[in-house]
Amino acid sequence: MSSPPEPVVPPPALHYDLVMPPLVRFGAGRIAEIGGIVALHGRRAWLVGGRRSLLEAAARPVLEASLAAVGVEHRVIATTDGEPTVGQVASALAGLPPDDLEGAVVVAVGGGSAIDLAKAVAALATNCDLATAKDHDFEALVTDHLEGVGTRTITGWPLPVVAIPTTAGTGAEATRNAVISCPRRRFKKSMRSPLMVPRAVLVDPALGVGCPRTTIAAAGLDAITQLVESFICRFAQPLPRALVLDTLPRALAALPRLLADPTDLDAQAAMSHAAFVSGVALTNSGLGMAHGVAAALGIECGTPHGVACAVMLPVALRVNAAAAERDLALLERAIDPAAFGDDGALAAAFMARIERLCRAAGVPQRLSDVGLTRERVAWVAEHSGGASMRGNPVELDAARLRPILEAAF
Repeated sequence: MSSPPEPVVPPPALHYDLVMPPLVRFGAGRIAEIGGIVALHGRRAWLVGGRRSLLEAAARPVLEASLAAVGVEHRVIATTDGEPTVGQVASALAGLPPDDLEGAVVVAVGGGSAIDLAKAVAALATNCDLATAKDHDFEALVTDHLEGVGTRTITGWPLPVVAIPTTAGTGAEATRNAVISCPRRRFKKSMRSPLMVPRAVLVDPALGVGCPRTTIAAAGLDAITQLVESFICRFAQPLPRALVLDTLPRALAALPRLLADPTDLDAQAAMSHAAFVSGVALTNSGLGMAHGVAAALGIECGTPHGVACAVMLPVALRVNAAAAERDLALLERAIDPAAFGDDGALAAAFMARIERLCRAAGVPQRLSDVGLTRERVAWVAEHSGGASMRGNPVELDAARLRPILEAAF
């Protein structure tokens, strides 16, 4: 007598949240629409940006004219040059009018650093009692809201944030966190809450045209790393995966063109789109080893985040090759629908493709190239973790990570 057939086990029911900005406007020249967007949320624009992205930007007169046209007053409340620090957030908070927040909209103009600074200031402005804080207390207010450092969380709505990215990399315009460094205490941690996702995003690719080649390379590989890691992440969700399958092929084709010609607006638009989608994807799925190590490299070596991701992405792919083979093959098929071979062959082809791109971009290839010494590998392994590492397909602790990093020397 034959055995009864095995029962068919249904796939698990879909169960997910989707967090993203409620308003997104994308297209060249749309910076002229900023006034109307800000007016939806308030009557005053508090600007946060960098020297080149805001203070000396060619588009600044257009931005200011658009705000003035709808009666929105504006002033600069914070500037940043590099990744935001606890001190920068504290200084910005100390300069806010504690009893006059009504109608204020925080407008971030710049790369991920400016946007993260803006999100942190907007969140703490409404979740702390600024009126009773003394000058020496502001840094404590910031650190007490950072994961793994303090105990407080963001529970109330921040001031509305409108994000205007001027680089195509971090996707901070679509994320729920702000990454803040403390050089004195040697950490880089996140302030995180679903409430911190910007209320509106205006992506004008023309604002990024003409960036230095080094910025294009680091930012572009950061976005590509986020697309890949969110796709193979152990917590990957279906909608972000679908977006990645559509977006990653465009980005891999566009980045070499943009590196060759920084004025290529079509290529810039593709990378700006990739950065935004990567932010949506990482927010809803997660990341992995490359980002887990990148934060520690930033603290130890001062490595810019995008450069650290570019160094670590090929390493992370090799580490996760077996566990993520099917997903890596799916990415290769999305890039080259005519690709032939089994999952193992296509996964290997995808990894080789990424390695070629990193070499062509001219980013560092080895950990020694970013200034890490062998004596400090153990420290980096010990401090590579957090939310990013938890999503890695292969479980890694400091003991397992150390020989991986030593081999990448």
